[in-house]
Amino acid sequence: MKKNVLRSGAAIMLIGLSLTACKKEANAPNNVDDKQPVVNGPNLAVDAVNSSFTANWNNRTNGATYTQSQANADLGNTSSWNDRAYTTNGKDNTVGSRVTLLPGQLSGAGGLVTNISIGAGTAYEMDYDVKFHSQFNWSRGGKVGFGFGIGEHNTGGDAAWDGNGGTLRLMWYSPNSNPGRVYFQPYLYYKDMNGGPSSGNNFGDTFGKAYPTSGALVKGQWYHVHMYIKSNTGSNTNGHAQIVIDGTVVLDQDIRWTTNDSKRMIDQLTWHTFRGGSQDYWTANTTDYIYYDNLSVHRISTN
Repeated sequence: MKKNVLRSGAAIMLIGLSLTACKKEANAPNNVDDKQPVVNGPNLAVDAVNSSFTANWNNRTNGATYTQSQANADLGNTSSWNDRAYTTNGKDNTVGSRVTLLPGQLSGAGGLVTNISIGAGTAYEMDYDVKFHSQFNWSRGGKVGFGFGIGEHNTGGDAAWDGNGGTLRLMWYSPNSNPGRVYFQPYLYYKDMNGGPSSGNNFGDTFGKAYPTSGALVKGQWYHVHMYIKSNTGSNTNGHAQIVIDGTVVLDQDIRWTTNDSKRMIDQLTWHTFRGGSQDYWTANTTDYIYYDNLSVHRISTN
């Protein structure tokens, strides 16, 4: 692993990472449509350029709707807000946040999809905790958690082949061919995604990676997610993406995010929590919940 991938600091003091390799996993989804605009939680301690901060909900009332005005006060201006964010029991007897997923709905119509601007940088890292409700209906899968946007912040089938932007995000997924198998997987938009335009797949790239490598995610269990992102220069493949879950390396990849240096800056934090996919088989007939706590974001470099 590259020396600069995992940095010591506040963002990674939350967990001692004992890194192990992750085996390849097939069954990657396609036709995942998510062209909606996340955010992190309240109680932010934000620096002057909104680039390094920690966030939890401990200063909010437990058991209340988390409103956009509260989010704006805590985070800065948020996009595409709704009433599906809620404060509830967090990890370790603290207050955390919860996002509601509505029955029969996909993408932003059924979850929370919002973005927040962060100070432009060329390398960032992030940590947060996430869990699925003890009665969660996995359905086919969806977007989960926090991520990063670069340049034009490509999502929703807007392939990043023009070299002007990208996103680093996470999914949960349950392949139809093996409904007992449920896992996290990377979900990336970048210049060389899926091998380029000739692939015919303009939706996010999973690299065939998964966590766990066998079996299924456990409902009601907290998972700790660490992300690292580094932009590339010019047409070089000297950018990087890393996802570590509960100390296991899921993705550790050199990458060419962009080929346009004017679009190479990492300047967006995403909080995308919803089912989908765009086809009906991504839906569920139940109301379900995903929980978050202990977000920490750290800008590492600006050049």
